[in-house]
Amino acid sequence: MYKIILVSCLIIIVGLGFFLIFSNKQTKIESPISTNPNMENKSSSLTPFPFWEMTIPYLRSQNYKSGLGDLQKISENQDYISYLTSYTSDGLEINGLLTKPAGQQPPGGWPAVVFIHGYIAPSTYQTLGQSYSAYVDYLARNGLVVFKIDLRGHGESEGEPGGAYYSSDYIIDTLNAYAALQSSSFVNPQRIGLWGHSMAGNVVLRSLVAKPDIAAAVIWAGAVYSYEDFAKYRLNDQSYQAPQMTSERRRKRQELFDAYGEFNKDSSFWKQVAATNYLNELKGAIQLHHAVDDKVVNIDYSRDLIKLLDQTSMVDEFYEYQNGGHNLTGSSFTQAMQRTVEFFKKYL
Repeated sequence: MYKIILVSCLIIIVGLGFFLIFSNKQTKIESPISTNPNMENKSSSLTPFPFWEMTIPYLRSQNYKSGLGDLQKISENQDYISYLTSYTSDGLEINGLLTKPAGQQPPGGWPAVVFIHGYIAPSTYQTLGQSYSAYVDYLARNGLVVFKIDLRGHGESEGEPGGAYYSSDYIIDTLNAYAALQSSSFVNPQRIGLWGHSMAGNVVLRSLVAKPDIAAAVIWAGAVYSYEDFAKYRLNDQSYQAPQMTSERRRKRQELFDAYGEFNKDSSFWKQVAATNYLNELKGAIQLHHAVDDKVVNIDYSRDLIKLLDQTSMVDEFYEYQNGGHNLTGSSFTQAMQRTVEFFKKYL
């Protein structure tokens, strides 16, 4: 009888052990950081967890220090001088096109803008290509230093493209570019803003909440802010080229979803990734532009974001255009650029 009882107990213990092991394999990881996005866990830097580098608390905990490399002059006109230069980000050399206004430098330095490009297939991206040349030219002719950075993996910039929505690589590149301008001798460190298009809408907004004291930002045809909007509206970018299955980016993406699942607004991890959970802490001003006939990024991305911004105390502006498409071309381009320049002059 005693032996029967002993064997029965052993069977129960072994069975319970297998159950617990199996259950753990099915359980998604939850991050140990506070689920309240407005309460940063100051010890988070001491307790890393898988993909914590994607979260806003992680981005806020980092020190962004960089400087501009040598300025290689490539062209000059009566309004500005253009240079090729670089800076460091995550140990990588990131290149960019820098334009500096001609004429006498104002006391304290010029106002400046970090210019973040939208999605262009990394294999075809060129620093000096036609992409965004008209945008840079317009801003530069109006007294702004413009630093159009080549995000990692684009052009001659080192590293692998990280993507804008499931990686913080581009936000880190942006904030290091911001730091590089702050340390330059010809830029006013208190008067630096951000400009982004399309994919860079997410990059700009996450950069803002990672560094809430940035004075001003402008977004054209921006995509993906709450991540709920991504599920609703998706994207229709025919130029998008999916990374190869063997790429590091694809592997990490799958590991992310294996760990936490796809976006869930109630997940403590995903709450710390979406910039929209941190809007109340922004101190600067933001301006949005979007065309109704944008066939790539649904205008409702911007409409939903402006509703959230209107609930905060920060200055926000939103302009809709009946035509102009994803790149806001034609008369919409001129009008949007005029408004962009006026906005930067007012808030930088």
